[in-house]
Amino acid sequence: MKHWLLSVAALALPLAAPVEARQPAAKAPATGMVSAADPRAAAAGVEILRAGGSATDAAIATMLALNVVEPQSSGIGGGSYWVRHDARGTNTIDARETAPMAATPDWFYGPDGRPLSHADAVPGGRSVGVPGALRGMALAHAQGGKLPWARLFQPAIRLARDGFKLTPRLQTALTRYGGHVDATTRARLTGPDGQVLPLGSIIRNPEQAALLERIAKLGPDSFYVGPQAQKLVTTVNTATRNPSKMTTGDLASYAAKPRPPLCATYRGYRICSMGPSSGGGSTMLSILKLLERFDMAKLGKDSPQAWHLFAEASRLAYADRDMYLGDPDYVRVPIKGLFDPAYIASRSALIAPDRTMASVSPGTPPGAPPRVRAPVSEVPGTTDLVTVDAAGNVAEVTTTVEGSFGSGLSVDGTMLNNELTDFDIVPVKDGDLVANRVEGGKRPRSSMSPTIVYGPDGKVRLAVGAAGGATIITQVAKAIIGVIDWKLSAQDAIAQGLLFAPYKVATVEQGTSLEALVPGLQALGETVVVAPMGLKANAIERIGGRWVGAADPRSEGVAIDVTGRTSAITRVGDKPGRPAE
Repeated sequence: MKHWLLSVAALALPLAAPVEARQPAAKAPATGMVSAADPRAAAAGVEILRAGGSATDAAIATMLALNVVEPQSSGIGGGSYWVRHDARGTNTIDARETAPMAATPDWFYGPDGRPLSHADAVPGGRSVGVPGALRGMALAHAQGGKLPWARLFQPAIRLARDGFKLTPRLQTALTRYGGHVDATTRARLTGPDGQVLPLGSIIRNPEQAALLERIAKLGPDSFYVGPQAQKLVTTVNTATRNPSKMTTGDLASYAAKPRPPLCATYRGYRICSMGPSSGGGSTMLSILKLLERFDMAKLGKDSPQAWHLFAEASRLAYADRDMYLGDPDYVRVPIKGLFDPAYIASRSALIAPDRTMASVSPGTPPGAPPRVRAPVSEVPGTTDLVTVDAAGNVAEVTTTVEGSFGSGLSVDGTMLNNELTDFDIVPVKDGDLVANRVEGGKRPRSSMSPTIVYGPDGKVRLAVGAAGGATIITQVAKAIIGVIDWKLSAQDAIAQGLLFAPYKVATVEQGTSLEALVPGLQALGETVVVAPMGLKANAIERIGGRWVGAADPRSEGVAIDVTGRTSAITRVGDKPGRPAE
């Protein structure tokens, strides 16, 4: 077991042989739970737990079902990050998409030699990264699966073949943000008049059912080599808009990677999240470390000063993210320096309880290479899920196709991501290369922050993750502060409104109790706007020796235990603006 010193600890676990990989299914476990953004996907995971599956098995089944019922947010055409806990400790998997090897720093430049806007770069083939989600599932299954691979696909295959009811989220996503989706996808979700089908309509996807059946039978390699890989490559390279230069070799060579988890302490709790290539875990942990010297518990959740401090810590953490975070296989990321105690103390000292910083700049942590800051354009999207099994193993997974319906392209009923627009489109700023520039084979930076929190007793206290683009980082940080400092349940911590302040202007979530704090925030020098946000989080916590689920009331999500009990969630009506996807 390997540890990073200073305030960051990492556990690097070797790739293990399958754990009881092909043993007969056991009797239904006495405990176990799934929290996901759709009840049908959560039910798929519970079905696998009841069949004797592990938390990893249940997570895979849940992801596959989300692929069917929540195609605007995730699927095997996208990527994922895993944070898992078992008897050996914590491990993480990086299944982030990669750029084709032909990608160059000017990948998103037009024929006129000028960079495309983010909106113009999204549709079509050029934004599609080599999908990693399926390889991530295969690696996770090798490490912690119990049931046969094919068994995990059965709930999703049934949903795709037999059909599922159209829900408000999917209907809204297509109506408001699906203008770029291909004709095949649109035909499946619209009527003869071209209008989106009414709520409750049964959606069937036989092409996707057949694809999942092939992968279940033939294994994950069948997606990355052979006819299936050629079909994907042809789709992106012959796209009407922004054709790509992907090859079958790009798919065949893709590998999900075990990474050391990124862990830090906060008020006696050990918090482990996803390290680079994601920038989410490090930024979320930075926010917590910068706030640790303040008495957030005493200030309370209704204090303008507490949220001002949260905003200031966010600005400092995001500034460092924009400057230094990228794919560690391509750029030097000063993770140890970012969490050096002296560096954290110097950055935290910039935060004043009674006033707002006039400007915010990245710091210079020990070991930092020369860099230039380049904020990226991220859009709400993604989905998150948490599973726990009878043995207390936990899987926290955040998975995505990036924006609504990804690139708009699909293969066999499955949407393809637009993940490459998470790169900085312009590779050079002020004469210096940016860390998150496009390069062949590289993974774009992400805000995804799947996280497991260990209590002072060393046991899992909370597993939490979120969806919603750059807000993911602050959603997770807010939930952890809510549970640890404000003694909220995970459910209430997720439901709590959000203040999102990566840069100068702080956005207060419309329709929440935080709106009442705006005058107090302004008195502290904050520039504040009130707006709806596309938020969506899921969690499972351990209270008094039992597991309790939580799901975001802004979403259609639920938490279901193996007895079929659904956690009580007070729903929030759909607000105007972008939905939580």
